[in-house]
Amino acid sequence: MQLRFASYNIHKALGLDGKRDPERIITVLREVDADIIALQEADRRFGQRASVLPRAAIDDTPWKFVPVAKQARSVGWHGNALLIRRKFDFSEGNALDLPALEPRGAVMGEIVADGHSLRILGAHLDISGLRRSDQVRALLKDCAKRKKMPTAIMGDFNQWGRLTGAMRAFGISWQIITPGASYPAARPVAKLDRIVTTTDWDYVDSGVHHSALAARASDHLPVWADLKLHKK
Repeated sequence: MQLRFASYNIHKALGLDGKRDPERIITVLREVDADIIALQEADRRFGQRASVLPRAAIDDTPWKFVPVAKQARSVGWHGNALLIRRKFDFSEGNALDLPALEPRGAVMGEIVADGHSLRILGAHLDISGLRRSDQVRALLKDCAKRKKMPTAIMGDFNQWGRLTGAMRAFGISWQIITPGASYPAARPVAKLDRIVTTTDWDYVDSGVHHSALAARASDHLPVWADLKLHKK
């Protein structure tokens, strides 16, 4: 089974032109055409944490949200949300708290894709290097206490080095995919957005989606990876 994974910090749908345009974000998602998507900054930060992507608009796409929200108008937790193909099922969706100086969290979904059980986590890590390391360890601890299954952790890691800082916590039992520079969108130089997986997955390809629309829809570009599940 081969799937396309994607991670996209949508900046609350606020583009580089100063316009908040959810439909533009959805169009970029259609361009990427991933099977499983982790979104960051998908909810407003304050108040009822309302989603910046209308549910009705998502209903007209090939995807559905994994239910992880704690508030009625939200689609995620601390801005993190998960989208999966409508043909996939989910068995669990959880909001995870992460150690942080400022409010941070992650989301986890256990899904069934073409008969295979998978675990997907989405996160937006702290700008503090010390806290990032603590947060990665918290994600790994949460995975370790659950049933073992093929897993992918995706998001904005806020970490420049591929194998430095917080990324060292993954050790040799995880593969770190850094598709390329994705921030800032207009002229990307930083490789902040990553996809990290267990070794159940074979790497096929990856990249940064740099279309004309993506270059102005958010301050980040979406990243993607094509992965093939090992045959048992």
